Amino acid sequence: MLPGRGPIGRAAGLARGGPAGNAGPTGGAARLTRLMGTRIAWTGVGDGEFFCPGCGGDRNYQRLTGRRRFTLLGVPVLSRGETGPVVECAACRHHYGTEVLDHPTTVRLSAMLRDAVHTVALAVLAAGGTRARTSLSVAAGAVRSAGFDDCTEDQLDALVEALAADTGRLFGEPCGAAGLSIELHEALDPLAPHLAPAGREAILLQGARIALADGPYTPAERDVLSTVGAALTLCTDDVTRLLAAAHTPS
Repeated sequence: MLPGRGPIGRAAGLARGGPAGNAGPTGGAARLTRLMGTRIAWTGVGDGEFFCPGCGGDRNYQRLTGRRRFTLLGVPVLSRGETGPVVECAACRHHYGTEVLDHPTTVRLSAMLRDAVHTVALAVLAAGGTRARTSLSVAAGAVRSAGFDDCTEDQLDALVEALAADTGRLFGEPCGAAGLSIELHEALDPLAPHLAPAGREAILLQGARIALADGPYTPAERDVLSTVGAALTLCTDDVTRLLAAAHTPS
């Protein structure tokens, strides 16, 4: 018997993929892949705008559901069940889980931040009770920087007066705290998960500087700022540190 022609030689040839092994595992798997496979047929079930993590900006999307099909020679022959849903970016065509829709778009996030700063400013001014022009000036500057470009001191003054009348609170008296707390949580709770720690701290510092513009913190102002910190998921130690740091000019 010639070397390599017996059973052991043929087995070695199969392992090497040589002349006796052209139908080895690699070649066979490749042919099977060409013969049989699985495809997904996608169907659009909705669309909208989202923040695409791949593109790094706001993009249009299509929400898709899919149905897996077993294919033979490229022809779908058997259903293998449903898959998805997924979100497909109209720009990069990447697919993402539907949880990406929980992240606000850049436009929506900017609006949430603007409203949050406005609410914090009003709450601090209302808690302070003095409505000093220095406090109104600092508050108006913070609100304008957040996106309300036409905000004025007189507008804030009128809103604080209306807030006081609505809650039945006389300036300087610790009434209406529950209403202020609800307003703050409604504005800050949805925003906090989407801000970095530095962004959450910046909102609290803005409120603290508004409170300090007309003198030291009052007990009511400290209570409001503590509520702001809690709604922004800042721990008590961080709130204390930031309220102390606000005394130092930025």
